[in-house]
Amino acid sequence: MGKLGLVFLPLWSAGHLIPMVETAKLLLRHQTPDNLFSINVLVIQPPKPASISTISSYIQSVSSSSLDIRFQNLPPVDPPTDSQGVEDFISMFIQSHKPHVKAAITQSSIPVAALVLDMFGTTMIDVAHELGISSYIFFTSTAAMLATSLHLPALHDRIPVEFEELEGDVDIPGVPPVPPLYMPSPFLNKKSPVYTWFLYHGKRLLEAKGIIVNTLMELEPGPLKAMMEGLCVPSRPTPAIYPVGPVIALEDKKDRGNSERHECIKWLDGQPPASVVFLCFGSMGSFGAPQVREMALGMERSGYRFLWCLRAPSTGKFRHQVDANLAEALPEGFLERNRGRGLVWPSWVPQMEILAHGAVGGFVTHCGWNSILESLWFGLPMLGWPLFAEQHLNALEMAREIGVAMELKVDRKGGGFVGAEELERGVRCLMGNSEEGRKVRAKAAEMRGASRKAMSKGGSSYVYMEQLAEEIRKGTVWTKC
Repeated sequence: MGKLGLVFLPLWSAGHLIPMVETAKLLLRHQTPDNLFSINVLVIQPPKPASISTISSYIQSVSSSSLDIRFQNLPPVDPPTDSQGVEDFISMFIQSHKPHVKAAITQSSIPVAALVLDMFGTTMIDVAHELGISSYIFFTSTAAMLATSLHLPALHDRIPVEFEELEGDVDIPGVPPVPPLYMPSPFLNKKSPVYTWFLYHGKRLLEAKGIIVNTLMELEPGPLKAMMEGLCVPSRPTPAIYPVGPVIALEDKKDRGNSERHECIKWLDGQPPASVVFLCFGSMGSFGAPQVREMALGMERSGYRFLWCLRAPSTGKFRHQVDANLAEALPEGFLERNRGRGLVWPSWVPQMEILAHGAVGGFVTHCGWNSILESLWFGLPMLGWPLFAEQHLNALEMAREIGVAMELKVDRKGGGFVGAEELERGVRCLMGNSEEGRKVRAKAAEMRGASRKAMSKGGSSYVYMEQLAEEIRKGTVWTKC
């Protein structure tokens, strides 16, 4: 038998596209001589040209490899002008590409066996149905968030008021009790189009042949088992769940060649082992002047060494970062007083390389899922400072259920504000000799081993990836006439 085509449709952002393509690479390892996979990644043109720069070098690197992975740019589509939130914009924008996705599949010279969709692309299941091929969802968040998404329609029927008006916790199968203010941001306003989209996605997920989740059984057994047992949607069958993570883009040192090492890495080289706390808040995390002043005061008072990636907020409709002006952002004299002990970097940093560095001992993070997986891969304990999306739910699960993170008291109604005293307390607890700090460091070290074992031959995620590859091979194939 010849090659089987797999078509991937990721979101255009690095946090979605890269894990999806890395999963495609893993699938290629599980092909058989009789069933070779050929992967075509459909690239949606970002609504902002600047967004392309964050993924173009990655795409170029994969394209120049010997792997059977191609990237096909979809024709540009006018972005929606009436969206009322990031997820509303994303869902509508992906939906508007339906004709181009169908054309890409029907014009393929290789028989297509499956369409693998981003978690916000459930509208494209219609294309798979129309062509008679299997659809799979790639879920870039936690199993807890997936369980919550699947269970959201039932919660909607059961809880008529806003979640913030609810007395007591929100009960979700397989997930620890969730205080209402820890629910994902899109769920906190039921009148918004964003909430309506999540209700829609929660229902349409059930139509997929399977859901691929970037997590591992050893990390999130509760929600994974609840979904596999059909507890999240008892009225309908749940698709097969494939926990195949942690899928992260590990840099090959051979590929790095003689490239210049980043200044942050050079600075870390001069610090003692496990002595530095790293503060970084993802591709969209930024803070205003009052919060930056509190952070500076808290870090200075903590007495610990720190590497702080400080980005400034943009003035546009949607969240993105710009480089910070340190002279304007930081308190007068802060850089001079902390010279040698701390480094504040105003632009992009190589997060993975920093987390891998032996001088780093803890991670203050927004609790984006990719950042959590990277931190655990290197066995680093976390101090959670969630900002938006599902990050509050992530922080809750990592701290109270799994024990790899500690919590900061975040004023969610006050825009996620954290005072200097609270940050100082959290950093000292994370990095110091408190019993809580020792427990979190030990659990993070344990998850480092579990993550690597899961991805190794015979490990849990390896076996689920094997099962996924076999299921794809057995599916119906669309062939160009």
